[in-house]
Amino acid sequence: MPRRTITVHHVRCVLRGAERRGVDTVPLLRTAQIPPLLLGDDRARVTEVQFARLFRELYRATGDEFLGLGSAVSRPGTFAMMCHASLGCRDLGAALERGVTFYGLFPGGPDLTLEHNGTGGAVFAVRNDLEHDHFLAECLVIIWHRLCSWLIGRRIPLHWAEFGHPPPPHKDEYGTLFGCPVRFGAARTGAGFDAHWLAAPLIRDEAALQEMLQRAPFDLLSRREYGTTVAEQVRRTLARALRSSPRLPSLGEIADRLAVSPATLRRQLAQESTSYQQLKDAVRHDAAIAALAGGREPIADLAARLGFSEDTAFHRAFRRWTGTTPGAYRTGQQS
Repeated sequence: MPRRTITVHHVRCVLRGAERRGVDTVPLLRTAQIPPLLLGDDRARVTEVQFARLFRELYRATGDEFLGLGSAVSRPGTFAMMCHASLGCRDLGAALERGVTFYGLFPGGPDLTLEHNGTGGAVFAVRNDLEHDHFLAECLVIIWHRLCSWLIGRRIPLHWAEFGHPPPPHKDEYGTLFGCPVRFGAARTGAGFDAHWLAAPLIRDEAALQEMLQRAPFDLLSRREYGTTVAEQVRRTLARALRSSPRLPSLGEIADRLAVSPATLRRQLAQESTSYQQLKDAVRHDAAIAALAGGREPIADLAARLGFSEDTAFHRAFRRWTGTTPGAYRTGQQS
């Protein structure tokens, strides 16, 4: 299945802490195989593999689990100790409370909270702005959400996610990233879910935790297949189809699979601020970038595999997505 790609805006965000500390980030980008010039193009994207490599390089360069993005250093091993402290809890709610208490012991760290709204819902949030670095707060919500899902062996659907800052230029990325409706300009950054998940028992043991920690937090950040919105279900269906055939299912065919009418599916996607065509473009876009960044597949073969009737159509689409040609993009990646 084609893996999602990541906007260059997030690459810039993750570099900010190291840059504030005077770290030369160019060698880190090159080790991650991300061309530094790519950062100047707002439409550029990188693969999850490239982003994970950069995250690891920044982790080593800063010696900080928060990558220099917070007002205080989170020493390597802090997240692991929090996980060990929470693992013996009777249920997810107790584990979350213990984790919140654990991070509350560190001055200058994130002000985390678990709240009940009185109507059967729960909210996990970051109440402080972490030196005005919104990206760190967003990452914390993502990591905690996915850690909770891992602890109980079930994907916890999010009802919504909200952010304590105005909509950024890449605001359209957030619905896909969090797998739920999103809103900006809130009092804090957090996400809401059904409170009944807090009673779920933890199913992981020490051995499983040790295995997970070898990949954390990179693995937790890259798991995005949550399927909690209609758009995500459509995207996943398209991505799976592209894996076996260049012919993607039509909107009507997908509507049949989801047991709704085409008109209902169009309306649901519009309510989530997207469309069938946008999702189809996104799937092809991600597959094209992953192929150009990671291999030597001839561009003509790639165009055919992605369902384009001719090379020129693929070139036009790729230029619309990225502002450059497939050949130039591949050359830039290799350089």
